[in-house]
Amino acid sequence: MDLIILIGAGAVGKMTVGQELMKITDFRLFHNHMMIEPVLEIFGKFDGSVVSKLREDIFDAFMRTEYQGLIFTFMWGFDLQSDWDYIKGVSEKFEATGGTVYYVELVADQVVRLERNKTENRLLNKPSKRDIAVSDERLIREETKYRLVSREGEIPFKNYIKIDNTNLAPDVVARMIKEHFKLPGKSNAEMMNRMFLEEVREEELEQLLEMQVESFMPLYEKYHDECSPAIESIDKIKARAAVPSRTYYFIVVDGARVGVINIGNNNPNEKDVSFISPIFILPKYQNMGIGYTAIQKAFEMHPEVKTWKLDTILQEKGNCHLYEKCGFVRVGEEKVINDKMTLIDYEYKVK
Repeated sequence: MDLIILIGAGAVGKMTVGQELMKITDFRLFHNHMMIEPVLEIFGKFDGSVVSKLREDIFDAFMRTEYQGLIFTFMWGFDLQSDWDYIKGVSEKFEATGGTVYYVELVADQVVRLERNKTENRLLNKPSKRDIAVSDERLIREETKYRLVSREGEIPFKNYIKIDNTNLAPDVVARMIKEHFKLPGKSNAEMMNRMFLEEVREEELEQLLEMQVESFMPLYEKYHDECSPAIESIDKIKARAAVPSRTYYFIVVDGARVGVINIGNNNPNEKDVSFISPIFILPKYQNMGIGYTAIQKAFEMHPEVKTWKLDTILQEKGNCHLYEKCGFVRVGEEKVINDKMTLIDYEYKVK
């Protein structure tokens, strides 16, 4: 698990740059005030020991996710040995997983930071900063009391960069960081964490049918094929659901049922072969990577399956691309359904 530590004085833009960096990488943002604000709200005052404990719990839990890494913001007093020790401890925690730690120091003129101290985004995410006069005074006092900018050559780490972002937009800085450290772009890890497959209960098959009709009706109106799931009866769905070796799942993202996938085989003895039929995503959720991730979830749920099979419409190039992206290859003969539509078979053999 990798870690990016965004370092800098108050209102230099650590959180905002982190927000932009999260959009273009597979890292999630954990800015310092995500723990500070709840503690202030609950306890009525700052309690460093509670904040530290909450941070450690977040770190430990996050390292069990599938993300590339975490973005952590920290105001580092370079004249405080305790801050050096803390950064060392956090870095070692992530390096122990085999990950890489990247250090990004942001610096900006005080007059610019005082302006940033009152921006809408900052005040929205950091309620304790909403008394501008008090917040400005604290910002000035902190950099008078502590040394919040490193000296030349003071940071000994290999993966370190200092950026003067006085006149740079947050998205520009985020791209600079990504390019400097050659960070990978977004993968499907975020969607994998947001999604789960929920087994459909018998009393939910009517809802499943409604979703199926909505999802397949545009294709039926285009091809007018009599085998379309859009005109499938509830009895056929119930019969498929009754097969012991096949299972319907709702595809759930952020708590919303966005589609359905059916996994299994009509022959219960063929445990190493599984069909995906059907799989569909509601129209308003299409083209968001959900279908791809649902198939990856299916693979993950059934490691015993060595051959996966499905069919699709040859003329639907987007569907073909999706399955090929998942590792499926075309097999067998084409099946002409009518003058507009041809079905083709796909297989994916697990290596």
